[in-house]
Amino acid sequence: MASLWVGPRGTVRDYPGFSPSADAEAIQKAIRGLGTDEKTLISILTERSSAQRQRIAKDYEAASGKKLKDDLKGDLSGHFEHLMVALVTPPAVFDAKQLKKSMKGTGTDEDALIEILTTRTSRQMKEVSQAYYTAYKKSLGDDISSETSGDFRKALLTLADGRRDESLKVDEQLAKKDAQILYNAGENRWGTDEDKFTEILCLRSFPQLKRTFDEYRNFSQKDIEESIKGELSGHFEDLLLAIVHCARNMPAFLAERLHQALKGAGTDEFTLNRIMVSRSEIDLLDIRAEFKKRCGYSLHSAIKSDTSGDYEAALLKLCGGDD
Repeated sequence: MASLWVGPRGTVRDYPGFSPSADAEAIQKAIRGLGTDEKTLISILTERSSAQRQRIAKDYEAASGKKLKDDLKGDLSGHFEHLMVALVTPPAVFDAKQLKKSMKGTGTDEDALIEILTTRTSRQMKEVSQAYYTAYKKSLGDDISSETSGDFRKALLTLADGRRDESLKVDEQLAKKDAQILYNAGENRWGTDEDKFTEILCLRSFPQLKRTFDEYRNFSQKDIEESIKGELSGHFEDLLLAIVHCARNMPAFLAERLHQALKGAGTDEFTLNRIMVSRSEIDLLDIRAEFKKRCGYSLHSAIKSDTSGDYEAALLKLCGGDD
């Protein structure tokens, strides 16, 4: 069900006149020859949709007896390898792997967990959970439970369950009621009732939450962000703020993540690759616009000044243009 992973504001679309067998053959040549022909790999893999890349991978395996991703891993290296492998990985499997990486080894990458779990739809999360179980023979929930704790854990598990309402209809009465509940759970009492925050912020649709936050402001004369910052702390606070940000403007939230990944001394390729690959068919055009608005320079120019070589070339193709 590729349609779950395709939106109207992507930079990558189905390639017209697509021939999976011709592409598979060209890729085989590019990998087989003396030295790898990276240009061919880049031009094919960044200009085909994810669904098309899956068909290329199938034909590649049928023709060569080897998995495309394994050949790419064997032939390429570094960030460029990670990016190319990500492109030939089905979206739900890619997210499952990113979640696993976020929880592997010493320390958990909470920001990555938060980013993935707040920006995926409920239906996407259901697919990701299945892919996770298939890949690791362990449920996503079990791994989240053993790597996190407290209210943060509770909220992540609710999001991982994919139970957020997806309807676009806004219920005015519910928005008023929820705003009152949030007010009573935080500003209006001693101590905070964290469960109420989790329940409302992790289960209501984004349009519904947006309305709820307007009502909240009427009640408390404060923005919900202010209350969350004042009432809560740690990763739980970060998670709830991310949800608020996504409900208000998801492309802006992701643009900010890219800004963080690209600024300063090093580049956070883990985040850069994930957002560029996972949003390239959904809303990368909007993310680009928000990036420009936020930073005053384009995502294209940020990638150009922060990366180099084949890696840069492939990212710029995914970016799809300068603003």
